[in-house]
Amino acid sequence: MSAAEPAPVASRRAVSSARVDAAVEARRLVHALVAADADDATFAKVEAILAEANEILHAVPHLPRPVFDPSRLEQARRNPERSDLDAMADRAVAGPANPTSVDIRARIVPDGAAAEVIFGPAFEGAPGRAHGGMVAAVFDDLLGHAMAGTRSIGFTGRLTVHYRAPVPVETEIAFRLHTGEREGRKLHVHGDARLGDQVLATADALMILVDAEHFKTRADELLARRTGG
Repeated sequence: MSAAEPAPVASRRAVSSARVDAAVEARRLVHALVAADADDATFAKVEAILAEANEILHAVPHLPRPVFDPSRLEQARRNPERSDLDAMADRAVAGPANPTSVDIRARIVPDGAAAEVIFGPAFEGAPGRAHGGMVAAVFDDLLGHAMAGTRSIGFTGRLTVHYRAPVPVETEIAFRLHTGEREGRKLHVHGDARLGDQVLATADALMILVDAEHFKTRADELLARRTGG
């Protein structure tokens, strides 16, 4: 099997500490690579190491995309920091087993969600500032925690972020979301990101709640249904 060919799909493995540890080191590498002021010889050494690591990973099976089991919502509420309860621990933005995710410690709180977030050098936009898209992405990911606190699952229908002040990189930022009124399948959520007492950004979101069957259905299948394909 060549490195370009995907390996066969295997059954889903539980998220292990070894997998998360590997992701943490890969995440450190991403930020170190972006921030490094090194010569070409140093980058050549790094490239050789990464090429070897890629050969190792291309030789193992690919995992199918995980689906969160709604029956575990109550467990997630009681153990909000246990990654093994999160079948989507390798999701984009905030998955602890995803090396491209943000350095984030998120948890469910009584009326929503909270997190301490550090944006590393790879997420820098303007000098010293986190890219605004990454700030919005963190708000979006935390909406899942906020919904879990209400024992619900769903998708973001609308997310509006107001940027009040620069969000610095390599600095711990406190994010907080509050669940608001619920109107049928609609759940309103509000939140902010702060550095100490200073509000850096605020967010208003509308979540569309769905049942478990809809949630686990792939996007291409849903789109095909709409077009009659």
